[in-house]
Amino acid sequence: MGFFDWFKSNPIPRIEVFVRHCNYSSASAHKERFSFFSHKRCFQNLIETLDSSPINVTFLLDTFHPSLETHFIAQQTQFPVIEIKAGAEGESFLQMIDHVAAQKFSPETIIYFLEDDYIHKKGWIDILREAFTLPNVDYATLYDHKDKYFLPDYEELRSRIFHTASCHWRTTPSTTNTYAMRFKTLLRDYDVHRAFSEGRKITEDHAKFCCLSNQGAVLVSSIPGWATHAEPKFASPCIDWEEVLQ
Repeated sequence: MGFFDWFKSNPIPRIEVFVRHCNYSSASAHKERFSFFSHKRCFQNLIETLDSSPINVTFLLDTFHPSLETHFIAQQTQFPVIEIKAGAEGESFLQMIDHVAAQKFSPETIIYFLEDDYIHKKGWIDILREAFTLPNVDYATLYDHKDKYFLPDYEELRSRIFHTASCHWRTTPSTTNTYAMRFKTLLRDYDVHRAFSEGRKITEDHAKFCCLSNQGAVLVSSIPGWATHAEPKFASPCIDWEEVLQ
């Protein structure tokens, strides 16, 4: 088989990233942060770690609160910005998922939902694609949840371990509202994703993924993490994230 024949039968899946931003979030305002943290720095880190592969980023900016005309997301012109009016995390997630589900992406397109306080290592795009080369994987996160290693709730946790070309992966029971799936998986599980955000200020992400797991969906996380929530106590272990963020 020649290269072009192989490429036609093994196309590189496109990644569509959807990032939610707001002026103020009561869900995260109280959290401890890295010394170099800012939402703008996380945005810059995302842009710095993009490469020339087929990927697109769309920002959803919640303008429910005033004074957002000067928000750094509104000022950037490299990627499209969609204005939403939500006022709470749960509602902003609902507006995002409704927008994405209405698109005409191919079934194999990788959809990456991203919150505005995540840090990524360079190379994360290829690693995310690798997750979906694993058989029977429905969802993937690049965040290696540190709480899974020390919280009493997870003392009896058992995981299956896999590897791809560049990374190890473990099954995990849940993750945050930052995760990836194929477009066809999003459409399949659309009602579940909505159910745990409807009528809630903050999405019940843990309960959502437990529900999906009970329905047979498989979620994996990279080990070590290629991204982290910017909260030191729960950051993906084995990586100096302050150095990454500088």
